[in-house]
Amino acid sequence: MSNAAFEEIAETFDFLDDWEDRYRHVIDMGKAMSPLEDALRVPATKVEGCASQVWLVPQVDGTGESAVLTFRGDSDAMIVRGLIAVLIALYSGQSAQSVMAIDAHAQLGRLGLNEHLSAQRSNGVRAMVARIRAYAQTAIKNA
Repeated sequence: MSNAAFEEIAETFDFLDDWEDRYRHVIDMGKAMSPLEDALRVPATKVEGCASQVWLVPQVDGTGESAVLTFRGDSDAMIVRGLIAVLIALYSGQSAQSVMAIDAHAQLGRLGLNEHLSAQRSNGVRAMVARIRAYAQTAIKNA
């Protein structure tokens, strides 16, 4: 159910042998993201439950289950920016129905992230996934 951008990350992770190389790759992905404008760093886009400052901004095209969601995000922590980039790759361009059906834990497990993130970072990822799913649920309800 994942898209091409996420599959490319998974292939890169398969190629990288050790976790430190994977960790660096995640950080590089975060560095490559464009920062959010200050006007988008507001309480409405801030993700609670993350140790770092995290903002997720959706763009929703259409309504209902077929609405397509695209995400932008930012954080004050480099590794978290990278994790946002991974989640954006997993979810952006998906329909609201598809977003709701994605098993993020399983998909992130393919990358080995589940066992290599601290408990705090794992909680933050869960909070980001919950926010993404909430945006999809809102799109479905607004049909």
